[in-house]
Amino acid sequence: MEQESASTQATEVRSEGYGILDSINSPADVRRLRLEQLPELCSEIRRFLIDHLSVNPGHFASSMGAVDIIVALHYVYDTPTDHLFWDVGHQAYAHKILTGRKEAFANQRKLGGISGFPNPLESDYDTFMTGHASNSISAALGRAIADRNTPGNEERRTVAVIGDASISGGLAFEGLNNVANNPNNLLIILNDNEMSIDANVGGLHKYLSEMSTSAGYNRWRAKIFNAFRNKGMVSEQGKGRIQRFANSLKSLVSGKQNIFEGLNIRYFGPFDGHDVIKIVKILTDIKDMQTPRLLHLHTVKGKGYKPAEENPAKWHAPGMFDPETGEKLISGSKDCPLPWQEVFGRTLVELADKDDRVMGVTAGMLSGTSMTRMMQAYPERTFDVGISEGHAVTFSGGLATGGKRPFAAIYSSFLQRAYDNIVNDVCIQGLPVTFCIDRAGIVGEDGVTHHGLLDIAYLRCIPGLRIASPADEETLRNLMYSSLQTCGPLAIRYPRGKATTKDWETEMRLIETGKGRTISETPDSRVAILTLGPILGEAVKARDILAAEGTPVDLYDMIWVKPLDEGLMRKITENHDIVVTVEDGVATGGFGSVVTEWLRDHGRNVEIRTLGAPDSWVKHGAVGQLRAQCGYDADGIAAAVREMVGKR
Repeated sequence: MEQESASTQATEVRSEGYGILDSINSPADVRRLRLEQLPELCSEIRRFLIDHLSVNPGHFASSMGAVDIIVALHYVYDTPTDHLFWDVGHQAYAHKILTGRKEAFANQRKLGGISGFPNPLESDYDTFMTGHASNSISAALGRAIADRNTPGNEERRTVAVIGDASISGGLAFEGLNNVANNPNNLLIILNDNEMSIDANVGGLHKYLSEMSTSAGYNRWRAKIFNAFRNKGMVSEQGKGRIQRFANSLKSLVSGKQNIFEGLNIRYFGPFDGHDVIKIVKILTDIKDMQTPRLLHLHTVKGKGYKPAEENPAKWHAPGMFDPETGEKLISGSKDCPLPWQEVFGRTLVELADKDDRVMGVTAGMLSGTSMTRMMQAYPERTFDVGISEGHAVTFSGGLATGGKRPFAAIYSSFLQRAYDNIVNDVCIQGLPVTFCIDRAGIVGEDGVTHHGLLDIAYLRCIPGLRIASPADEETLRNLMYSSLQTCGPLAIRYPRGKATTKDWETEMRLIETGKGRTISETPDSRVAILTLGPILGEAVKARDILAAEGTPVDLYDMIWVKPLDEGLMRKITENHDIVVTVEDGVATGGFGSVVTEWLRDHGRNVEIRTLGAPDSWVKHGAVGQLRAQCGYDADGIAAAVREMVGKR
C-alpha cells in the first residue's frame, strides 16, 4: 500500500551497502535465495538495524533477536497469501524491511513515515494491528478458521509469532484454550527470549526454560497415527483421544508434563531460534500439517550486538547510540528536570519509608515505571506480575482488603485491558488502590496503540473513583501522599518524558480532594482557560502570546477531573464569558465534557470550547507535532481563543 510522504527528512545513515539485502524488495526475493545464503542475509539485516536504529531510535533488542525467525518464515511461507500474525510489534522490524519498506525504514516512527508496529493500513503483509501483547493467537486462530470456511482460501496457512513474554498474558491463554476446539492449521511460534521488557517472572517462564521434547518422538508419533488411519483403525474424530493418550504416555516416560500438548496442541522444540537453516527445515516439515501446533524457539534478545545481549532490558528501546562503542547519546543537559517516572519512583520509596502499608504493583514495566527503585528498597513489598494488567488490578484489590495501600503503576493504554477488574474488583468495593496511570496523553513515536488518550473518558463514569492529574512534579508527589490520607480508589495520570521543574522534593502536603488552583488572573479578562495536567505548560505559553497581542486571559489548573472544583467553577463562570478547556486526552467524554456538563446542569450561559484529541485515531510522530495536529499546543490554544473573542 502506498505510504504518506514523511514530513521530516530521513536521518542520514552511514552504510557501505548490505550485499544480499540490497537485492531484497519483497519476500519473493527472499524465496529465490539459496538456503545457505540465509545466514548472511540475517547478518546484513542486523547490521541494517544497528545502522538505522542508532540514529533513528526504536525498539532494538527484540527486533535483533527475531531476525532469523522472520527470514525463515518469509523463506518458507508464501506471504502475503499465507498470513503472519505478530505479537508485540517490537520484534517485527525485519519483517518490515523484507516486505517493501526497507527504504521507508529511515523514517519509521516519524510523522508521516511508517509505523513502528505492523499495521494493515500500511502493508498487505501486515495481517493484523500489533502494538500490545498477547493477542496474536486469538487473532490468528480467527483468520485460520475464516480461511478454512472460505472457498478458495482453504490452503492458506496461518502463523502466530508470540514473544517477549506475551505468552504469559491472559488473552494468550484464552486463545490457547480454544485453539483445538475447531479444525485449523494454525502454527504458533513461541519466540522465547526469556524476557519481556524486564526479566520474565512467574511459573510459566520457569516451566518453558526446562521444557524439552524429542524430535524423534514427534516423527514416531506421526507415523503411528498415519499407519492406524490408513488401516481404518482410527478416524479423525478419534484423533483427540489418541493424542491425549500419547501425551499421557509421553509424560509418564519423560517425567514431564507438556502444557501445550495437554491442550491438544502439537509441540515441537525447543530449538535454537538463531539457526535459520534449521528453522527453515523444521518449518518445511510441519507447515502443511492440518492440526494446531506450536514451535518453541529459544532466542537471545539483542542477538548480534554485544551490549544489547549483555543488558537486554536497557536496550529494549535505547534511543540514539554509537554503533561502534554502544555508548548511548543522551540529548539535553544533565540539569534537566527528571522524567515523571523518576519522580514517581522516588516518591513511592519515600512513602514506603514512612508507611509500611505501602505496596508497589506493576505489570511487566518495572523499569518503565521506575518501580525498580521500590524493588531495590523493598523487594518484599514490590510485585511485578508480568504482562497481566487485569491480574495486577485485582491483586492490588486483594492487597487492599488486607489493610495495605497498593500503588498500581500501569501505562494508560495498557490499563484499558483491566477495565472490568477496575470496576468490579476495586471500585464497587471502594478499595483504597491508587492507580498511577503512566504514559497518559500523547506518547509520541509509538503511535496509535500506545497513546494514553482514553483514560479520563473510560474512568470518569465509574462511581466512587476519584481522578486527578498533576501539572508539575510537586503536585504528583503531594497527590501520592494525599492518597494515603484518604479512603477509596484514586487515579493519578501523568505523561511520559521530562517533567517541568527541578526543585520538587519539598515537604509533602495534603492536597484537598476536588480543589483546583488559580495560576493567573487579570482585572480585565473575560476569557478563562481551564487546564488539566502538564498541558498547563502549553496554556501558559498561549496566555503570554495572547497578552502580547492585547487579549488578557485568566488561567486555572483544575487538577481534578472528578470531583470537579465546583467553588472554582462558580467563580470562573461569574467573571468570564468565554471558557476554553485544554487536556492531553480525547475531547469527547474527557475533562472538557465534565466542564460542559457542569455548565449545562448549573444553567451557566458561558461560551465554551473544549480542546483535546479529536474523535479520530492519532498516529505517530513527535509529541509536539501531534499536539499541534490536534490543536492543543500553545498556538492552537491561542488560535481558539482568538476565534472565540472575534465572534463576540
